[in-house]
Amino acid sequence: MTATVSILHYAFMQRALVAGVLIGLSAPSVGVYLVQRRLALIGDGLGHVALAGVAAGILTSTSPVWTALVAAVVGAAGIELIRAKGHTSGDIALAILFYGGIAGGVVLISQAPGGTPSNLNSYLFGAITTTSRGDLAVFAALSAVVLLVTHGLGRYLFAVSNDEEYATASGLPVLGLNLLLAVVTAVTVVVAMRVVGLLLISALMIVPIATAQLLTRSFRATVALGTAIGVAVSVAGVTTSYYSDTPSGGTIVLFAIAVFLLVAVVAGIRDRFVARRRGAGSSA
Repeated sequence: MTATVSILHYAFMQRALVAGVLIGLSAPSVGVYLVQRRLALIGDGLGHVALAGVAAGILTSTSPVWTALVAAVVGAAGIELIRAKGHTSGDIALAILFYGGIAGGVVLISQAPGGTPSNLNSYLFGAITTTSRGDLAVFAALSAVVLLVTHGLGRYLFAVSNDEEYATASGLPVLGLNLLLAVVTAVTVVVAMRVVGLLLISALMIVPIATAQLLTRSFRATVALGTAIGVAVSVAGVTTSYYSDTPSGGTIVLFAIAVFLLVAVVAGIRDRFVARRRGAGSSA
């Protein structure tokens, strides 16, 4: 009880916990469709594009959140159009996004007055305690958009992610839905920028969903459990980082991986036990 009170006593930790809950809800809600489409690494690619946007914001003395959002949305739409209309495979398009974002960010940052900004690491690896009221308001609005799209249009996004050809034959606007998913993925990357960091956000999109898949059998159950795990590891990571003085992003991701490993071991034991029972039953 004392620990909880001491954390909530500080306004910056209150904002940090709220931000952690927001990204814990948003990231797995988007990640489940990326896993379904085998695009688990797109979050990394968009994170690097957003880095170029952050650099542009620093260079022009404007808000890095908004410039990162513009860069990530443009990058997300571009990769989807390349994949859908061009002759380039998804892996190659991701690689172009990956390296182009890094290169653009490095070049722009090199032009910043006074050299590399001291707060750059907060965008790369997360610095949740620096979240301001203005940042929190922006993150809350963006998270609401992400959740509205992923849950409100969930049945259509699932259909497209599961089988594009069948979705096209059914009359669904496949390209439009794919572009929408790409955009909300970009928005999620920017929401998580100050919480987990641009280089680690993909883990929070994917690992909670991968963990949930070990325990569930339906898509809806996977979304629900993955989201719950995302919120739990985000809150646990923020709390632990406060007391251990560690980066919030890395701490959150390590919690997510630890939960995955624990569940994987338990699921493996469960599967072997079920297999033995079935074998014993069939031999009898």
